Amino acid sequence: MPQSYRIDTDYIAELIGNTNIRVAEPMSLHTTFRIGGIADVFVTPSSAKALLELMKYILKQGIPYFVIGKGSNLIITDKGFRGIVISNKKLSRITYKGRFVNVGSGTSLKTISEATARHNLSGLEFVCGIPGSVGGAVYMNSGAYEMDISKVVYTSKVIVCGGKNTNDNSPYLKTLTNAEHLFSYRHSVLQDSPFIHVASTFLLNTDKSKDILKRIKEYNSTRAEKQPLEMPSAGSVFKRPQGFFSGKLIQDSGLKGFRIGDAMVSDKHCGFIVNLGKASAADVLSLIEHIQSTVYARFGIMLQPEVRIIGEK
Repeated sequence: MPQSYRIDTDYIAELIGNTNIRVAEPMSLHTTFRIGGIADVFVTPSSAKALLELMKYILKQGIPYFVIGKGSNLIITDKGFRGIVISNKKLSRITYKGRFVNVGSGTSLKTISEATARHNLSGLEFVCGIPGSVGGAVYMNSGAYEMDISKVVYTSKVIVCGGKNTNDNSPYLKTLTNAEHLFSYRHSVLQDSPFIHVASTFLLNTDKSKDILKRIKEYNSTRAEKQPLEMPSAGSVFKRPQGFFSGKLIQDSGLKGFRIGDAMVSDKHCGFIVNLGKASAADVLSLIEHIQSTVYARFGIMLQPEVRIIGEK
């Protein structure tokens, strides 16, 4: 289908700054899987205001876009993405007001976990080893150790990519309460609505910094022992089926160490697919399909991907 839009990179550079835009950018540089083809344009707005102005232009021109954080939990196809990829990594400001902590979308989960611990604030220890950003965690309702992000989110600020009425399609800022996030297992309203996460305010508990940091150290040690952190991956590939663990189902299906090309079921944790060095997105997607069909044939359970799959087929 012919492209019906034009990307004016000079105008975008005026909006967000010359250093915040790259053309024909390999997305393998921006995903934890180290996989992904070329994006037409890759941008890193440095403020919510700049992002809002950028979205006004993108929506007016009808340009395809999607937003990434740390590039975890993500597979970008080998053909890349036709349009604009927006990275929120520069939206990383952290401010404190008592037990309330306001955190920019691009802040890494490791950073905010350790930063709040040093401020004697507890509640974000569980995200310490998740290789993502705050925006991605809210989008996915990320969790670990019987906790998830919904338990600590007080409010979030989002850009609504559509007007307040049918006659106005201009994007605008909106604050969501915790209830308005519609959190559920690995899900939030951000997955179903034209929202771009800008920041979240967390309501945390007070505790001694040394005790919080001790828990973080224990969580990190457990994760390093059980997960293939030394190899490129997108994190856990599949959602947990009710009453089961996806990794155990995959292992019990005899798929430990199974590979297609350089994509392999981790022999350390079967819930992970790792890149042995030169894996393509096609390798990973073929392996996902093989895992799904094998587990279904063995147990009658269809595993659902937790990872997002983006780009041209």
